[in-house]
Amino acid sequence: MTATQQIVSFLPSATEIACAIGLSDQLVGITHECDYPPEIMGKPVVVRSALPIEQMTQDEIDRAVAERMRAGHSLYEVDEELLQRLAPDLILTQDLCQVCAPSGTEITQALSLLSKKPQILWLTPNSLKEIFDNVRELGEATGRAKAAEGLIATGRRRLQRIEDLTSRATRRPHVFCMEWLDPVYCSGHWVPEMVRLAGGVDALSREGADSVRIPWDEVREFGPEVLIITPCGYNLERVVELSKKLSTYPGWSELPAVKQNQVYAVDANSYFARPGPRVVDGTELLAHLIHPELFGWDGPSTAFKRLEF
Repeated sequence: MTATQQIVSFLPSATEIACAIGLSDQLVGITHECDYPPEIMGKPVVVRSALPIEQMTQDEIDRAVAERMRAGHSLYEVDEELLQRLAPDLILTQDLCQVCAPSGTEITQALSLLSKKPQILWLTPNSLKEIFDNVRELGEATGRAKAAEGLIATGRRRLQRIEDLTSRATRRPHVFCMEWLDPVYCSGHWVPEMVRLAGGVDALSREGADSVRIPWDEVREFGPEVLIITPCGYNLERVVELSKKLSTYPGWSELPAVKQNQVYAVDANSYFARPGPRVVDGTELLAHLIHPELFGWDGPSTAFKRLEF
């Protein structure tokens, strides 16, 4: 059995995984974005955004992120003094997306100030399988292997049930998950896999790869019958607010999803953007939105909202 450790999470999804396998008491530091589960609220914040995201439009965020990355500037600030005081045994982070958490450069700088060098666990998944692999890795690193395997087994059973149900569908509609609105980005990494399991076809997505900017004309040509608005980093309330501008996009009213009243805002933070346990809930949510005749939804009412245009 691994001894109790002081754990600092640089990543909201890592925080969720840690808590899901019984490590909430060992988490001594989190990020400003960590907001789930409730028991982590109030823990010391070690990582904050270098940009005033809440006061910026999506276009401003997109341009600011690109400018900072071109200049070699970080998108995050690590409270190095607090990190030294916490003296973690284990730091949870990622090297998948520089927009999601501090990159290797910031971590190397922070570590150079620590007298006791912690273990670093890099959680960098590109697929649902790799998310489960991360759960296993964290369990093995912290003496919570049994809890991790239980979480993995439950998640896989639920995903298999979704696939079994949606395999009965008579058709697989065109689905587009819009990961950013201004400019428009397709979905990537594990989200296309979620759509596929849920019984949809998203030909514009990039399974196992980064989401990218795509021309709006490609969305119009694809003709999504179900449109999921899931901008990374936003909860349902903010997604609903952002979605108001969609009606100004050329040809918006001619999209099949708009005509059929199948446009949905979702809580992207909780169910799509974070590669943690709740992507299973997100896949169940997608199955309900794409095939409501086959799959119900008994999760929170704050998970999604049908948008009226």
